[in-house]
Amino acid sequence: MQTFSIRDLRARSGDLSHEAEQGRLSLVTRHGQPLFVSVPFTEELLQTGVHTALAIRLFQEGTLTPGRAARLARMSLAEFLETVSAQGIAVVDYAPAELTEELACLEPERD
Repeated sequence: MQTFSIRDLRARSGDLSHEAEQGRLSLVTRHGQPLFVSVPFTEELLQTGVHTALAIRLFQEGTLTPGRAARLARMSLAEFLETVSAQGIAVVDYAPAELTEELACLEPERD
C-alpha cells in the first residue's frame, strides 16, 4: 500500500490516481498519522460495499488477519472466509514445508 502525506497530494496527485487505476489502496497521512484510505472505485466495491471490499483487499495484501478483516466487513469469520474463497482468494497461506508438516499431522499413526 502506497503512503502519501497531505503535502504529497499537491505535488503527486497523479501518482495517487495511478495507484487507484491499478486497483491499489493508498494511505494518506497528516503529520505521520493515518488520515484516510483511498479505495479504488471498482465493480467489487459496487457489489459488496466499501467495508467488505476494503476488508478483502487488506486481507489479500496480508495487512489484516482473517478475524479483523471479518470485523471490518461486518461479517462472521465463517462468512468472510466463504466470501473470500468464492472469489478465488486463498484463506490459508502456508509455506510448502509448513504445509507438509500440517498434512503429516492429519495422517493416522501406523503401528
